[in-house]
Amino acid sequence: MSRAFVKESDGSEGEELPELLVSPHRNLVTPAGLHQIGATVERLQSALSEARAAEDRAAIARVQRDLRYWIQRLRSAEVVTAPEASDTVRFGATVALEKKDGERIEYQIVGEDEADPAHGKISYVSPIARLLIGASVGDIAALVDGEAEIREIACMATEAAY
Repeated sequence: MSRAFVKESDGSEGEELPELLVSPHRNLVTPAGLHQIGATVERLQSALSEARAAEDRAAIARVQRDLRYWIQRLRSAEVVTAPEASDTVRFGATVALEKKDGERIEYQIVGEDEADPAHGKISYVSPIARLLIGASVGDIAALVDGEAEIREIACMATEAAY
């Protein structure tokens, strides 16, 4: 039988849950990202208390596993504050790109745990971020769906984002 059709354990049968995989990359975060990780740890600690009160063994196992992951991420976090100004794309910067058809795209380069591509936040280890880091205004970036020119680099303080 294919592994695709095998139910993964949720801890309810007394089986140990697999640990969440930790990225091999440095855990760079913006100040807002550090706040986000801390809030996740707090939320999970509350969820653990609730699961224990309800004597829900499966929930306890799941939350403890998630809590181990997020505590490790909190401990290994390296806060990188965005510079006030920069001529090149760096971690924490927001980059405005313009495609040949006039479409404008913005990306903020952030840590892996705070990435949210649907809202323009991309991980610094993503292919697009790797392409943009070190580039300057006027440079052309070869994106998957065509070329785009870097029009603006904003290095505003990310502390206001949370």
